[in-house]
Amino acid sequence: MSKIIMVIAAAVALIQLIKPLGWPGLKRRQDAWKLVLFGAGASVAAVAVASLIERGLS
Repeated sequence: MSKIIMVIAAAVALIQLIKPLGWPGLKRRQDAWKLVLFGAGASVAAVAVASLIERGLS
């Protein structure tokens, strides 16, 4: 799951570098780091949730 999140975040960040998306907070090309940070945070959260679920099942 976390690999999928990182691939999607990297793809959106690449699009942001080529042509800014124009979303709130993403108006400039330099704002691509926000997408990378979001992807990394979502990946860590997915791993943490999966770990908690696995602990609860065993």
